[in-house]
Amino acid sequence: MEIEQLEILSFLQKHSPFTSLPDDVLPGIAQSINVQYFKADSPIIKFGDPALCWWVLRSGAVEVFRRDGTLYNRLNEGGHFGEAGLLQQKKQVRFSATALEDTLLYVIPELKFIELFDAYEAFADLIEVEDKSRLRTVISKSEQANELMSTSVESLLVRAPVMTSKDTPLSQAAQSMSDAGVSSILVLDAKQSIGIVTDRDIRQRAVAKGLSFDVPIASIMTDSPVSIRHDQLAFEALLVMLRHNVHHLPVLKHHQPVGVLALSDLLRYESRNSLFVVSRIFHQLTVDELAALTEDVRASFVRMTREDANSHMIGSAMSAIGRSYKQRLLDLAEQQYGPPPIPYCFLALGSMARQEQFIVTDQDNAMILDNCFDPVKHDAYFEKIAKFVCDGLAKCGYTYCTGDVMATNIRWRQPLKVWQNYFTQWIDSPTPESLLTSNIFFDLDGVFGRTEFAETLRALIAKKAKGNARFLASMARNALLRTPPIGFFKDFVLEPDGRHSRAMNLKRRGTAPLTDLIRVHALAIGSRNRNSFDRLQDIIKANVLPPGRGRDLKDALEFISIVRVRNQANDLVIGQAPDNSIEPEMLSEFERKNLRDAFLILSHAQKYLKFRYQSGRLN
Repeated sequence: MEIEQLEILSFLQKHSPFTSLPDDVLPGIAQSINVQYFKADSPIIKFGDPALCWWVLRSGAVEVFRRDGTLYNRLNEGGHFGEAGLLQQKKQVRFSATALEDTLLYVIPELKFIELFDAYEAFADLIEVEDKSRLRTVISKSEQANELMSTSVESLLVRAPVMTSKDTPLSQAAQSMSDAGVSSILVLDAKQSIGIVTDRDIRQRAVAKGLSFDVPIASIMTDSPVSIRHDQLAFEALLVMLRHNVHHLPVLKHHQPVGVLALSDLLRYESRNSLFVVSRIFHQLTVDELAALTEDVRASFVRMTREDANSHMIGSAMSAIGRSYKQRLLDLAEQQYGPPPIPYCFLALGSMARQEQFIVTDQDNAMILDNCFDPVKHDAYFEKIAKFVCDGLAKCGYTYCTGDVMATNIRWRQPLKVWQNYFTQWIDSPTPESLLTSNIFFDLDGVFGRTEFAETLRALIAKKAKGNARFLASMARNALLRTPPIGFFKDFVLEPDGRHSRAMNLKRRGTAPLTDLIRVHALAIGSRNRNSFDRLQDIIKANVLPPGRGRDLKDALEFISIVRVRNQANDLVIGQAPDNSIEPEMLSEFERKNLRDAFLILSHAQKYLKFRYQSGRLN
């Protein structure tokens, strides 16, 4: 064999489906192969052309398209295409293919491919399986494996809601609840639900306070309770309960109540662990008692991971826990230092605001103060509140922000009008340098106090950022600073990181650049969503990306995130401090392949980001 054929043989010995063939068959395949080179963006085969050969990627990347022009698959080293046409009677190309970047291809003649397909069943099976998008299949199976992701709220309802009017005496309403065997009753006015009363409300708001049983039920109800639509998922109901710390959700259909979903209705789908942690947080009386819950939080994280919850569910649950810590610490701070002299809003920033927080995280927070703020009169109070909360969070496992993005920094403890000026300057007069330090503030959420202050800022951001070419170009440049750990030949690029001698940091080189580029597209279309998956939905609807790319980004973000989550959970189980780095040899071949696919999707998405927003270009 010549040197080139030996190199081809070595390649075949390492890649499926050739690894399923007998060793003595591979040399004949290597001798039959021709090598072709295609420049980036050049067509390889077109729909309807004669199908003459089978194509295998040696290096580069190829996109395969359906007849209608939508993306069917994206392939990299070891991928193959062209089999669909060869296996049809007409022998015509069924899917067109284009080189996404400079690409080297091994070309196997039709007769050799058919010979292998007919003679070796294992080879044929792999051809048919690998013809599907590997990463999409993995994510789909993960979503289908968890019942929370496929069970509708309506399917969990076991009875019609018990309802009464706002003037009904408390005793009569309580009797109606007892007769129906329910723990809540909806209060209506002209057939519109205006409130809810639970067993707990009767105990705490009526019996404990010695109220007469003749008072109208409306006097102890919760006004305008948080609710959920009948067609939403059990997973979404769980997140609403976590976020608002409630155990009963009115279920609406066409704006009319059709039932009440109680915590007990979710018991057969969820361990309740994360819900119990949130509940316990609000019952702790000191910072030390809150800190003592750290092991419960970690156990909840590990349990969700082992039960195959997806990263969106885990991130949302852990963010709800973090938000609850902040809220309880602020309650305790106000008990110690008294009520606030003026209204304020405490902000969560970054991953908590996006509902994408995992077990390894620091604290990023800020304060918005009422515009009547007088530093001389008021700042000493808010400085003490900020220090109490940030120190408390540190005790509870949320390390101090190394960049000092915390409410203890007076720069990030300012009136609403100052915050509005901050964002106006960042957006109207952007520089990559100023946006590098302020990037985290474009993911913000009000968690305590006058949360409408946060809504005001989000509205300002959405209005000023949409279509602002100069600002988006600066944000895009910053989003390209962190690249995926993939080398020229699509191998992993490793580097020392913490206790790992040769590892990949899955946050710094994976999820962070993904959320960065998703944020740029979201700002460009004026999306006011904070979660990256929700932002991607808006981006897909706005047709910002080429067909199929939005779905790819979702899959990539989910897979990298879940590998990161499992790595952290495994560290906790064996008693190690969890981190964001992983050594590839600790992964299975299956995980390495899919992780490489996800990183390549990120790489291509960054190239598109650079093209779309280069020099302030928008199209």
